[in-house]
Amino acid sequence: MKRTQIDAAWKGTANCEDCGIRDLVLFADLAEPDFNLIHLPIDEIAFEPGATIYSSGGDGATLYTIRSGLVKLVQYLPDGTQRIVRLLRHGATAGLEATLGQPYEHTAIALHPTQVCRIPRQVVERLSRETPRLHSQLMQRWHAALRQADDWLTELSTGKAPQRLARLMLQLADGEGHVTLFSREDVGSMLGITTEHASRTVAEFKRNGIITELSANRYRCDLAQLSCVASAEC
Repeated sequence: MKRTQIDAAWKGTANCEDCGIRDLVLFADLAEPDFNLIHLPIDEIAFEPGATIYSSGGDGATLYTIRSGLVKLVQYLPDGTQRIVRLLRHGATAGLEATLGQPYEHTAIALHPTQVCRIPRQVVERLSRETPRLHSQLMQRWHAALRQADDWLTELSTGKAPQRLARLMLQLADGEGHVTLFSREDVGSMLGITTEHASRTVAEFKRNGIITELSANRYRCDLAQLSCVASAEC
């Protein structure tokens, strides 16, 4: 973990263009006077892959904004198996249920090296009461989370395994068509298939030239072929 010097930014004495908080979605619309309402520390924390950011059922005392990396939200089923219900990337807000005083609904785990800003619930509550700009952002965050959950259910839980994997890889692809996957267990959990089925489907994509392995779990993708498979047109 590490903490960054944020106090100066709140007081307007730091270079706000380089502030690790100011450019994030949740605080994007705040004006300089709004920062005077913040009296509790906001921590910038780094997590290694596999580290737990917060756990299901835990006290929702803080929200988290993802500065970089990738986070999975995990739901554990009664039989002990897990299902990954969403992925969160740069700019996303995790633990929104904390604003309602509710315990965390999921377990948040870093998939890649990840940096987050840990924001006390009291900070958000006060800003939401006194700053309409933040209240609007919170409503947008809730709407985005609901939309992402709907899209996840539609795209990654329907169709055959190749369609689901193609849709996942299209979601993860960067501007150069490169994708960094995770363990096959995680891929299976995201797609609602077994680990073995996930492994076979990835191998099938490699054999068919849809993806080319560059390094461990790092692939160059033929986006046109992926789109074709995703839409069941191939």
